[in-house]
Amino acid sequence: MASVTFENIVKQYNRETVILKGINLDVRDGEFLVLVGPSGCGKSTLLRTLAGLETATSGTIRIGDKVVNDLEPKDRDIAMVFQSYALYPHMTVRENISFALKVRRFDKAEIDRRVEEVAKLLGITHLLDRLPKQMSGGQRQRVAMGRAIVRNPKVFLFDEPLSNLDASLRTQMRVELKNLHERLKTTIIYVTHDQVEAMTLADRIVVLNGGIIQQVGTPSELFDTPKNIFVAGFIGNPSMNFVTLDVENNDKNQILTAKGVRLEIEKRLDCAKVVLGVRPQDFELAGSGAEFTGHVEIVETLGRLSLVHVLVSEGVKITVEAQSAQVQGLKLGDSVGFNAKHDRIHFFDVATSERIVSEVK
Repeated sequence: MASVTFENIVKQYNRETVILKGINLDVRDGEFLVLVGPSGCGKSTLLRTLAGLETATSGTIRIGDKVVNDLEPKDRDIAMVFQSYALYPHMTVRENISFALKVRRFDKAEIDRRVEEVAKLLGITHLLDRLPKQMSGGQRQRVAMGRAIVRNPKVFLFDEPLSNLDASLRTQMRVELKNLHERLKTTIIYVTHDQVEAMTLADRIVVLNGGIIQQVGTPSELFDTPKNIFVAGFIGNPSMNFVTLDVENNDKNQILTAKGVRLEIEKRLDCAKVVLGVRPQDFELAGSGAEFTGHVEIVETLGRLSLVHVLVSEGVKITVEAQSAQVQGLKLGDSVGFNAKHDRIHFFDVATSERIVSEVK
């Protein structure tokens, strides 16, 4: 096991193309750290830079106490699992898993011991004599992981390893990956575009956008206290709703208003306008005098829960999560009202998009 440290990492291909813009990040020994962000944000580039497949333009990378910038990938004591399984098609599972050990000239008894141990850990002992073409996608992904585990590296790197699997198999493999980490206690850095993977697997999540770290924290920290509008909108499914409101003062409270919206809150905000953020599950359907009013555009029934998409005003739409039984009769064009749970609402600065710390009741 080992910690990983990125100090001011910049990756630049030319004057206009800067992928990583001064990344500073400490990955703890034995931690399961997940990198998330939109396509092109730099998450895979950061992983490949750590692996030695890309060269940092500037900055320092440490694995443990050792600076690895100038080391070849084979000398960094890391193992990487890719989106593609990258198995040798002419080799059996046993041969695929043992290949790296043979290259390093391990003796046969040690190779056999490690292969059997890893195969048992991953539940693929019965597949050791099969070729990759004779296995399912999930089985091949286990073999790819076995090939990495057998080397007993200091750090595992996973680059969207489950994206080629179907939904049910991804769920199963997430559970297996989490259990695997609990057993191995090895440092894992995992790249994904799937926030469900991130929220269920990670000890901590790093949210990247435009080559810049937006926030680092536990899944609950990112969900409950997002640092800015980008993180708030990226983490959570369905996404957080955002509405820009005017702030009016009265003797005791503040009134937040826009067309179709009127909230009265205890006075805490020192601004003329504010961006209000509310997650779909933090609304409650209401009757007359509701804080949000609008017209139904569509109701998505997802079983016990439904998503109600509401047009509040021109260009302003809100998604509300509700019990299906509560919204069963709603149809296109119906008027509807709902209130926000005030202890769960978020405020963001209109100019900077940063979170406003405010104790609102």
